[in-house]
Amino acid sequence: MSAFRDGDRTVVAIPARFSQAQEREWVAKMVARLEDKERRRRPSDDELVERARDLSVKYLDGRARPTSVRWVSNQERRWGSCTVGDGSIRLSTRLQGMPEWVIDYVLLHELAHLLHAGHGPDFWRLLETYPRTERARGFLEGVSFSGGGAPADDADSGSSAG
Repeated sequence: MSAFRDGDRTVVAIPARFSQAQEREWVAKMVARLEDKERRRRPSDDELVERARDLSVKYLDGRARPTSVRWVSNQERRWGSCTVGDGSIRLSTRLQGMPEWVIDYVLLHELAHLLHAGHGPDFWRLLETYPRTERARGFLEGVSFSGGGAPADDADSGSSAG
């Protein structure tokens, strides 16, 4: 059984042998699961703040403390940015719908900038603690290569301190 979006349609695949009652039950369950999965991939600004705090505690000993975290639609060449002076973090809405671990990587990347503004060795050591750093960077590079994101030749896949 599976459920996915095909443009504006929701497609639910279930066994043909299901009764109408089973069909109604499982279609409702699968649509609810799909909506929950989509919601997790499109967290609200408030949820981003909470995720940032959790990531900071888990990977940065709670040292990075953003004052705000929000989605923005005006970042065409970056996945995220931060302003060290005021502690604000912005994530590109182009990340919405990407896997949670990719969003978490970009968020953690920006949190690390609150501790180290540049991309020197100390900065990258902070990101080594996140087990999916290389995978997330590869994912973002692939999106960039396919024309769906920031330039692939950007040193950090388009995410930098602002």
